[in-house]
This record gives sequence, C-alpha cells and structure tokens, in this order.
Amino acid sequence: MDIRKQAEEIVQALGGKENVSAATHCVTRLRLALHDESKVDQDALDNIDVVKGSFSTNGQFQVVIGQGTVNKVYKEFVDLTGVGEASKDEVKKAAESNLNPLQRAIKTLADIFIPILPAIVTAGLLMGINNLLTGEGIFYNGQSVIDVHPQWADIASIINLIANTAFVFLPGLIGWSAAKRFGGSELLGIVLGLMLVHPDLLNAWGYAEAQEDGAVETWKFFGLEIEKVGYQGQVLPVLVAAYVLAKVEQFLSKRVSDAFHMLIVPPITLLLTGFVTFVAIGPVTFAIGNFLTNGFVSIFDAVPALGGLIYGGLYAPLVITGMHHTFLAVDFQLIATIGGTFLWPMVALSNIAQGSAAFAMMLATKDEKLKGLALTSSISAWLGITEPAMFGVNLRFRYPFFAAMIGSAIAGIIITLAGVKAPSIGVGGIPAFFSIMAEYWPIFFLGMGIVLVVPFAITFLIAKVKMRKEA
Repeated sequence: MDIRKQAEEIVQALGGKENVSAATHCVTRLRLALHDESKVDQDALDNIDVVKGSFSTNGQFQVVIGQGTVNKVYKEFVDLTGVGEASKDEVKKAAESNLNPLQRAIKTLADIFIPILPAIVTAGLLMGINNLLTGEGIFYNGQSVIDVHPQWADIASIINLIANTAFVFLPGLIGWSAAKRFGGSELLGIVLGLMLVHPDLLNAWGYAEAQEDGAVETWKFFGLEIEKVGYQGQVLPVLVAAYVLAKVEQFLSKRVSDAFHMLIVPPITLLLTGFVTFVAIGPVTFAIGNFLTNGFVSIFDAVPALGGLIYGGLYAPLVITGMHHTFLAVDFQLIATIGGTFLWPMVALSNIAQGSAAFAMMLATKDEKLKGLALTSSISAWLGITEPAMFGVNLRFRYPFFAAMIGSAIAGIIITLAGVKAPSIGVGGIPAFFSIMAEYWPIFFLGMGIVLVVPFAITFLIAKVKMRKEA
C-alpha cells in the first residue's frame, strides 16, 4: 500500500490542507481539528482503502485507520498539510473553537470525569468479584461462598476495601481532575477533595439518621453555625469548590511575587476555599444534588417503563452529542444517595446492542473492508467502546443504529421494571454483569440476551432485504 498516496487522498477528502487546523493520533485513529467539517467529502473518505471509518465528537474529527498503520499515515499527513505534529491537548484546544457553549460545558464535564474512570471501572470490577464471594444463592442454595468457605471471608473483606476506596475518596479524585481542568493546582485539588471526607466530619451516609437524632455537631464562628458534615460520594460540592479554588489561586498568583508564592498562595487559597465550601458551597450543592437525585428516582419510581424506554433507547444518540458524559455525575450521585445506579446498567446494554447491530452487518455484507471494520468494532462495543461501531458502521447505514436503539429500549424497560441497579460503574459491555448487584443477575442476563438478539435480527433481515433489492 502506498501510504503517501493514501494520506493525500485523506487530505483531499477532508477538504484540503487549508481545512486542517491541528492533527494528532492515538493507537488507532487520526484525531483532527478542522476549520469546517461540512467540507469533508464523506463518501470519498469512506472509499479510501486505509480508512476503516470516521466520526466527529467533541469538536474533533477522527479517522479510524488501525494500529500500526496510523503512525505511518500520520507522518505523511502532517508532512502534506504542514500543520506539524501536535499533542492531544493541543488538538483538543484547537477543536474547542468548533463547540457551542452547551457543548463546551459538556466537554468540561467529560474532561473532568474521563481521567478518573479507570479507577472507577476497576472498583466496579473488584466489587463484582466481591459480589461473587459474598452474594447468597449464586453458587450455593441460600448461602454465599464465604458462608460455605469461611477461609475466604478475609480475602473478600480485603477485596471490598480495595474496591470501595475509589468511592470513599471520590471527592479527592474529582478534586484532582477538576482543579487540573480549571487551571488550578492538582495537589491543592486533591487536598480540597480529601478535606471534604475528613474523618472528623460526620459521614454523609449517616447524615439523615444523625439529623433525626439531633446528633449533628456544628462549628460556631462569626455568628454562623455550620454543620460538620462530610461529602462522601458527592459530586457537585467538590466540582464547584475546585472551580473556586482554581480561580482564587489564579487571582493570587498574578499578584504575589515568586519569592513569596509558596508562603502565601497555597495556604490562603486552601483556607479561603475551605471556608467558602463548608459555609456555602457544600450545603447548597448538597441540597441541589439530593434534589436532582430525588427527581430522577421519583420519575423512575412513578413510570419505570417510560424511564427505561427513554434512557435505554436514547442513550446512543446522547453519545453522538457527547451529552452522555453529564450522566456520570448523576450515576455517582445515585450511588452515594441510594446505594446504586439504575442508569448505568442501561448504558451497558446500549453498548452491547450497538455491537450486535455491527456484528450483523459483518455477516450480512459482501464488502470485505466493511466486514473487517464491523467485526473489530462490534467486539470493541461488546467490551464497552462503541464509537467505532456507531460512527464507522451503524450510523453510516442508519438502520443498524435504529435497530440497536430498539433492542436497547426493550431491554431498558425490562430491567428498569425489575429495579436492576449497579453499586458502581464498571466495564460497559458484556463484562458489565460483574458490576451488577448479584440479586439482579438473572433479569440483567435476560436484558443482555435481548440486546444481543433483537438488534442483530433486525439489522440482518433489513440488510438482506436491501441486498436482494439492489441485486
């Protein structure tokens, strides 16, 4: 394959080198910031041999090429366009000019939560292992593994401790990531987050009971009475506090000389932010978070079938817009408030559905290039990464995408009616059952069966009918 020629064709299909603002690449894709995505000739791009698919997300236009080959294409691409090699952060900044205010807000949330997802997903998988050991009736009738084999009890306890750490200290993780995103000190962000779950504070999960008993301790100063309450598992308090911390630090850094920076800026920044957080930010955002959570819970309690239909069916379109990242905060809030999320299980099933539709296209099509792309992208979707399947295959032909939405909506109704919940966020694909509460496994497996069969059957039948008509 003539890599130089392939790169030239890609440049032309993208609207010429004048349309390319910045370029970088990851393991499999070119990640580009374009001046005007409407200039992209999608048909020409899809017909280039080396291109396995393309999609646009968060202001970036991404061209799927494949591991190994993408490095060679990228070198020729930057040489042809003259944009020079750029880092992922540089491309992200260049791509932000293509976003409207709402998209920028969503991207900000994505930039904060995506870096901490590996820790959260790992915690979810470890919780799944703990579920296997402690769940009654999974391997033994009416008993758990540790009931029958007590020697495993301490191992299960250690696994549970390791798994819970990411959630116990979630404000610390969010504080680090949010402070970094807002331009503040990452170290101060960590300290701020950990400050909100300090052992001297009343644990947030015991707040309601302590309030009923009148046992909530308070600070009293300047005529104020502030409850000594922690914010375990909470999202909004540390998000807002990290923003304030970053702005205070930036304000002071511009006005304090370097000689006194260490002595003045960090202590005053943390002190001011801490006071404001415990006095105002924490109580207000805690109330807002509980209000939003209660709203979601009320809707799904009142009309669970409708909630499952809408969220299960429309999650995939949310991925297209990038708005799915906003629901990570809702998941965390639900986990902290009611002990589990009923939204994330539907996310996992939606991912599987997209993979099933893409797999059907792999079996139905006679196009060898499409077969290869559909196979690899379907496997990726079944393991929780849906973008290649959605943008490279399903949206390209439309009906596989809608078939996946139908299957996901049906499964969403069923698992929502059954009250399926996950105590954490895990791998959003076939391995997702590890992160589902063990008592909901049977109904969740039924949902998995639906999203494996329904999208596949609909897509395969429509594909065959279309092929007969074309023949």
